[in-house]
Amino acid sequence: MAFPLARHCCLSATLLLTLSVWTPAQAAAPVVPTLKLQAQAQGLERQWEGVIQAVRQSTVAAQVPGNVTALLVKAGDTVKAGQVLARIDARDTSAGLLRSQADVAQAEAQFNQARMQWERSQQLKAQGFISDAALDSARAQWQAAQAGVAAARAGRSQAALAQGFTTVTAPFDGRVLNTHVEVGDLAAPGRPVLTLYAPRPLRAVVQVPASQADAARTAQRVEVEVPVAGGQAAWLKPTQVVSLPGADPVSQTVEWRLDLPEVAALPGQTVRVRFADLKAPSAPTAGASTQATAPLTVPAQAVLRRGELTAVYVVRGDRFMLQAVRTGTPATSTGPVTLLSGVRPGDVIAADALKAGLANATPAKP
Repeated sequence: MAFPLARHCCLSATLLLTLSVWTPAQAAAPVVPTLKLQAQAQGLERQWEGVIQAVRQSTVAAQVPGNVTALLVKAGDTVKAGQVLARIDARDTSAGLLRSQADVAQAEAQFNQARMQWERSQQLKAQGFISDAALDSARAQWQAAQAGVAAARAGRSQAALAQGFTTVTAPFDGRVLNTHVEVGDLAAPGRPVLTLYAPRPLRAVVQVPASQADAARTAQRVEVEVPVAGGQAAWLKPTQVVSLPGADPVSQTVEWRLDLPEVAALPGQTVRVRFADLKAPSAPTAGASTQATAPLTVPAQAVLRRGELTAVYVVRGDRFMLQAVRTGTPATSTGPVTLLSGVRPGDVIAADALKAGLANATPAKP
């Protein structure tokens, strides 16, 4: 029985020797081609994220206090101008209207009495039975009664107007974006009831950093990437481009409003805005930074995207080092990627980020 055991040990030793010959350390290291980053003097562009807004949008608010007794629409409903959207408890305003009507009746009665007194006073004065002072007093009472009628009628008009405010109507044709109250809630003057918008036209609103505002104004082309049929996206030219004259004091951005043609987008949807063919930056003044401000364009396969990480592999000596970058191209794009920061002109990066991430990967010799 000793012979089979010795034979088994011999086979095991032979297998271990064979495995030790084919170790991964001795496998050929992958050689990855590289490319040198160069700033382009022409065709400079910047991209920022924007949001779709309705050109015509209104927050309909209550104008009188009272409980909401009816909410007749919901988010997504299409409404016509003048359509009833909600009702507010009208008992208080109805009582106010009745009170103002009674005030009008009282004022008119006082006016009639003062008018007749004035007419009698004129007759008595003509007969010499009353003095000039008595005539003047009768005339003043008649004029005061006349003003009282006008004030009472104005109060009645105001009460009738408040009575109408208990019915909330649509100011224009559109769709309900959101409702802000429920039946039973207490409405107050200025409290939003719902938000209404017109589906067409739409615009894209983008916040451009104030430091880039002057460069953005030199763009020869401004385009917006909007969704189209089939789940794809396309770059469209706005029908009108407006830049607000001031900057936001908190975010230090300048708002641009880009009116869009007919597009299949919804308010609140995020889009990309591209300012293309920017004028090349002028020569720096004394003491200014000489770093190029032109963006760098690389193939899509040279950029590594992993969750929130966007990076490239930069050549450092005879190996690659991962370097985070900021891009101006959407992650879903399959075309060239614009690098805005993280690398500089003259840096050498891996042309294929996936291969550069392999173990023992080495850059190709220039």
